[in-house]
Amino acid sequence: MAEYYKIESRRYIGNKTKLNKWIMQIIHENILNAETFCDIFAGTGTVANQAVPLYKKVIINDLLFSNQAIYGAFFAHEDFDFEKLQAIVDEFNIAGNYPDNWFSENYGGKYFALPVAQKIGYIREQIELLKSQLTNKEYNILLASLIYSIDRLANTVGHFEAYIKKPTDKTTMQLQLVDAHSYENVEIHRSDANQLARRIQADIVYIDPPYNSRQYSRFYHVYETLVKWDKPELFGVARKPIPENLSEYCSSRAFDAFKDLVNHLQTKYIVVSYNNTYNSRSKSSQNKITLEEIESALSALGETKVFTQKYNAFNAGKTNLADHKEYLFLTKVN
Repeated sequence: MAEYYKIESRRYIGNKTKLNKWIMQIIHENILNAETFCDIFAGTGTVANQAVPLYKKVIINDLLFSNQAIYGAFFAHEDFDFEKLQAIVDEFNIAGNYPDNWFSENYGGKYFALPVAQKIGYIREQIELLKSQLTNKEYNILLASLIYSIDRLANTVGHFEAYIKKPTDKTTMQLQLVDAHSYENVEIHRSDANQLARRIQADIVYIDPPYNSRQYSRFYHVYETLVKWDKPELFGVARKPIPENLSEYCSSRAFDAFKDLVNHLQTKYIVVSYNNTYNSRSKSSQNKITLEEIESALSALGETKVFTQKYNAFNAGKTNLADHKEYLFLTKVN
C-alpha cells in the first residue's frame, strides 16, 4: 500500500504538532457542549485537523495561498480520484532529464539542487497544463503533494529567508501524494483574520497568530510562488518577489490588531496559544505582544484561565531559550 504524507509532515515556524494533544485536551476538559470550532490562523492546519472529528463544523483560515492549497487537499469537501492522481504522479516520477525552466533558473543551485529544481518546475508546469482535466480538489492535492515532497529537500533551515551556501547533497526527488480526505463539516477561508472575525460565528475560536517580526508570506515565498505560479520578478540573494500579504501581527501595531480581533469575535470561548520568545537573543524572534497584554485583553472579555506546558518550539535562527513555555489562555466570553 502506498504511503501518503500526513498533514503534520512539514517544517513550519511555530507549528503546534507536538502540542496538539495538550491543546485539545484542555479545550475538551474545560469547554462542554460546543458544536463549532474555528482555527483563525491555521498555519499547518494540524490543530484544525484534530478538531475535525470532534465538532459539527470546523472553520479553517489562513492568508497564505500555499496553506489554502494544502487545506483544499486535506479537508475540502470535493470529489477526487486517487487512482487517477497516482497515475499522474507515477508519470511525473519516471526518471528523465528535466529541462531548464523558470523555477530551476531562479532557485536551482540555491534553495534546491539543480536537478531537483528542474523536476519541480517541470511538474508544476505539467500540473497547470492538466488543470482543465482535474477537479479543484485534485489540483490542490497535486500542489500540496509537490510542497510536501520537496519540503525536506530544500537547502534551508526550514524556511526561505536564506539558503545554505554549501551545495546540498539532496539531488533527487520523488513526488508522493498527501493523505487527502473530504469532510462535509469543514469550511475553508483565505482571509484577513480581523475581517473574518466580523463575518463568522463559532462556539470556540482558537487563535495562534504570528508573534514576532517574521512575516510568513516572506518566509514561505517559494511555496507562495509555486502555488500561484505567476512567475514574478524576484529580487536579492533570497530571490523574493515584492512583498504581499503582510501581517499587522508582525509589526508594532500587533497588540492593537489583537484587541480588535478578540473584541469582534462572535464566540462563546476564545483559546489563545502563546510562547515566550519575548526574551530571545534574536531581535526578529522577540514577541510583538507581551504575555501581560494578552492576559489584559482577554480578561476584559470574561473569566480567563492560563495553562502552561514546557516546550522547545521549532525555530530556525539564533533563538535559544532555557525555559521555553507554551501558554494557553482560555476565556469564557461574557
